[in-house]
Amino acid sequence: MDQYKKMAGTAAVFILANKHANSPVERDGFQWSAQELHLDQLPASLNREQAIATSLALEGLESYNPPAHGDVRFVTALNADFAYIDSTKGWVELD
Repeated sequence: MDQYKKMAGTAAVFILANKHANSPVERDGFQWSAQELHLDQLPASLNREQAIATSLALEGLESYNPPAHGDVRFVTALNADFAYIDSTKGWVELD
């Protein structure tokens, strides 16, 4: 089962715990399961949006292009897709 860690410096961006060895994560060591992050609540049809440079830029969207449940953005710095999950109020990396 996939485990996730929260990116350091973000309020709610979660990356796969075993995928990005060089990415900064919060120091507390907490890990979340896909179930805890409500990945099961993603709609069957996702809304792909324009790619974005970094995971920090995902949170910047709040002020000028607020995300909707099921929005997906490719983050080029991590070479990964992230989905916005409304009940989590955050972005979770897709496996």
